[in-house]
Amino acid sequence: MRRVGLPVLSHPRINDLSNSIESQRVTFISLPLVSLLMKIAVEGCCHGELDAIYSHIAQLERKNGYKVDLLLICGDFQAMRNFSDLYTMSCPSKYREIKDFHRYYSGAKKAPIPTIVIGGNHEASNYLWELYHGGWLAPNIYFLGHAGSVIVDGLRISGASGIYKENHYQIGYDEQLPYDSQALRSIYHVREYCVRKLSLLPQPDIFISHDWPNTIEQHGDVQALMKKKRYLQSDIEARNLGSPPFMDLLKTLKPQRWFAAHMHARFEAEVMHNPVVKIANSNEITIEDDLFDEESPKEISTTATKLKHKIGTTVPNAPLTTKFLALDKCLPRRQFLEVLDISCPAFDTAKQSLRRPKPNISFDPHWLAITRAFHPMLSLGRKQAPLPDEAEARASVERELQWVNEHVPKKLGGKWAVEKCQKFVKTAMSVSPRETGRMKSRTRGPSTYTNPQTVALCDLLEMPNKINPSFEGKPDVPPPPS
Repeated sequence: MRRVGLPVLSHPRINDLSNSIESQRVTFISLPLVSLLMKIAVEGCCHGELDAIYSHIAQLERKNGYKVDLLLICGDFQAMRNFSDLYTMSCPSKYREIKDFHRYYSGAKKAPIPTIVIGGNHEASNYLWELYHGGWLAPNIYFLGHAGSVIVDGLRISGASGIYKENHYQIGYDEQLPYDSQALRSIYHVREYCVRKLSLLPQPDIFISHDWPNTIEQHGDVQALMKKKRYLQSDIEARNLGSPPFMDLLKTLKPQRWFAAHMHARFEAEVMHNPVVKIANSNEITIEDDLFDEESPKEISTTATKLKHKIGTTVPNAPLTTKFLALDKCLPRRQFLEVLDISCPAFDTAKQSLRRPKPNISFDPHWLAITRAFHPMLSLGRKQAPLPDEAEARASVERELQWVNEHVPKKLGGKWAVEKCQKFVKTAMSVSPRETGRMKSRTRGPSTYTNPQTVALCDLLEMPNKINPSFEGKPDVPPPPS
């Protein structure tokens, strides 16, 4: 049995942070490290089909005699609480319909498995904005935020919501309800602000995204992919498929596993990393425009442009490979879900018992530090405030990490558990549990709400709440023009 040093009153994975912040000084005690296998189910595009996903997992559990510990959903979650939320989902009107989520939100049902999700390009964007920094969408369903990172029983799980579009990559968040046709799309486009924050993380065990990293297909069976999805061939040949910033993140962070969705295809790849401690990662690369997979994939088109994107140093002591897996959308006879055994460092030997404990979703101290360091640059106008260079950013995160380690455990009673700070609260009204189907003809537009979870997180980190207004549910706005 290996033994590791843990900082007193610190997070189980805080020792990892010393790899990137050499000056962090803490007092260590010695505790046994037990490596357990956590069964993690990974879902591609959800498209609101929560009942089918949980039912499928239950069938696998009965058939194979195991218990799934955690579910990860890679976007297009569609957290529609009511028909008004449908106005904020970017898609043709014929696809705007209420599915399963509102029952989990209202309490009529409860997610049977702890679930972590990120956003895609077909979402209740107004609700995800309420929880920009992350929070509980419903009991037992945690949203990582537009970008985020948490610790689950020792595993660092990080992720980014949305998809890439060059025109919106370097702007701020100027979208306001009611969303016009441009804001309806730009709200889910990945920002450089989020990517820069994520690039400062220690190495994640798992990274989840909706979009694929650019050229990831070149690291797998690309011929089989083109045969399966012929409409992707031109973009693959032009190396325009996927998100350039995400490939930079993959090479910088070197996560052990990366899960994604979006292309509605199962695809495996393995990226070999050079054992280099520090690189200057500057590439001129091409990118794709929006991708919406309707009933006829042949209608998909992309527009290639060029971008110069730079992310700084790589994470030291990282593994030599990243295993990539993309999955399909939840439909019969599609490869939309897989269950994986992933080694999980657990610091409580009692967890070897036959009865598997519920995984603990905890704050990642390093992500809290990054959030504090970058919060002054969170821009709510069209123009993004200047972002610091690499050295300045890391120095700022180091200072904030010291603040986080000193103050956050005290505020949470010595714990790091998310639920000690953020507790699920309904903001918007939900429709009846029996309701389903397409938008009602006279549905009004969505209201704006202050989410108590965002307030609680901002209070925890002693930073102003830029996300939510200071009033509770302003009067309904009229529906946007169709």
